[in-house]
Amino acid sequence: MKKHLHYKIYKPFGMLSQFISNDEKEARKKHFLGELYDFPEGIMPVGRLDEKSEGLLLLTTDGKLSDTINQSGIEKEYYAQLDGEIPHEDILQLERGVLIGLSGKKYITKPCRVKALLDAPLLADPDKKLRIGTHRPNSWISITLTEGKFRQVRKMTAAVGFPTLRLIRVRIGSQILEELEPGTVVQIDALL
Repeated sequence: MKKHLHYKIYKPFGMLSQFISNDEKEARKKHFLGELYDFPEGIMPVGRLDEKSEGLLLLTTDGKLSDTINQSGIEKEYYAQLDGEIPHEDILQLERGVLIGLSGKKYITKPCRVKALLDAPLLADPDKKLRIGTHRPNSWISITLTEGKFRQVRKMTAAVGFPTLRLIRVRIGSQILEELEPGTVVQIDALL
């Protein structure tokens, strides 16, 4: 039986969660996961992080395991830096669920865990392309979801009036980002 390989990486800001693109312009202008490491054939990301998000991304050569993780409601925790100081009532609203747009339809997000982070988390410096203004106060939250809709965290924080400036996934199930730096690749024994 073939032994599958698993990796955890810190996907940098500005990189797509894929290895290739069939779009010629995108293939020329964008950054892809293959730039980080000489990955084995058949490798695939487990889930995605959008181009402007960063943090923990798991990779595997086991397609069946990838599907299981994506469909199992495993917890994913994110740190979101918000534009403005989010009040407690809006945190409670995020926890209960908010109305977001999804593929042209309205969707109410599932209940989740949200907490204010009183101090900014210790993370790698933000990418220089991120326009994080110092002229306005901002705040950090930890948000833990069991679903992963397209740009969900960004849509949720915008729905309560606090757009996300920076978004970092710090945990998937029991796998944590730890002190990895953007672009770091670590081979691991198991995904969860």
